[in-house]
Amino acid sequence: MLATFLTVHDKTVSFKHAEAGAKTEDHQTAGRQRIIMGIAFIFPGQGSQVVGMGRELAQAHACARALFEDIDAALGMALTAIMWDGSEADLTLTENAQPALMAVSLAVMRVLEQDFGFDVARHVKYVAGHSLGEYSALAAAKSIEATDAARLLRTRGRAMQEAVPVGQGAMAALMGADFDVAEKLAAVAADELVCQAANDNAPGQVVISGHRAAVERAVALSKDYGVRRAVMLPVSAPFHSRLMAPAAQAMSEALAQVAIARPCVPLIANVLARPIEDPDEIRCRLVEQVTGTVRWRESMEFMVGDGITTFVEIGAGKVLSGLARRIAPNADTASIGTPEDVKSFVARFAG
Repeated sequence: MLATFLTVHDKTVSFKHAEAGAKTEDHQTAGRQRIIMGIAFIFPGQGSQVVGMGRELAQAHACARALFEDIDAALGMALTAIMWDGSEADLTLTENAQPALMAVSLAVMRVLEQDFGFDVARHVKYVAGHSLGEYSALAAAKSIEATDAARLLRTRGRAMQEAVPVGQGAMAALMGADFDVAEKLAAVAADELVCQAANDNAPGQVVISGHRAAVERAVALSKDYGVRRAVMLPVSAPFHSRLMAPAAQAMSEALAQVAIARPCVPLIANVLARPIEDPDEIRCRLVEQVTGTVRWRESMEFMVGDGITTFVEIGAGKVLSGLARRIAPNADTASIGTPEDVKSFVARFAG
């Protein structure tokens, strides 16, 4: 019987096969311990979607195709038709983009697990996801069923979109601003409205969110705070701000109806930037995340400080890999979203 596992040599991962048996089992255990010290899987958030994502995975791998069919059935709609043949506008709708991005990430996981013998519980130390990516991370870590995650994200997307009337909220990216500066700017710009730091993505890249008037005021004041560039973002709602309170309540109710197990790999929670595993705390933090700051920079820094040397982005796009190179320039990175990416990953880390 052949067993597939990973070993680590500095930052290089090797896929190896060995005959089962006592000696092999000892070797496997040692290999697992080494890999657990070095790899984290990270899962992208909204903005990474693109029409056509996941189609090649479904065509090349039956397990990916089955996953997409399960998601369509769970949602009672042909989400894959929107993903593969729909318009960019339809895919970008929050209620479609969120489950669609999760589906692509989980399809990649199915391919790695079923076609390449990858075991996330043995080979990965942490999982983390950017905003909606936390649901993908939890599904990858066997904490939430993929179909439940799809339904939750559909609910989340609708609730976030409906929380604030179109045009009343906004978000802006502050380039060249550290988090402390962004918080001070947002507080001044709020002026009795809501304006807060929503995403601490990387050094010098913070996103603010809140009432449109307050966010526009922050953009106008940004130069006074040393911000190199401030850009209004083309989003339909002020995500990760207190204005999302109605959506947080909706998610509290929805999450209460879903089974959540202890993940096989600890999750680095967006709102804490530290690992959590308790199912009740996971529910709590997923609700808090709707109105709270995505502390991505701190999450990545925590993982690097705890021995992570390799970040593997699972799903559409390469946004998080780019952020990883800014936050942890000495870390190794990989992105897996297509069959070719899978092949490149396997070849790159084959010994």
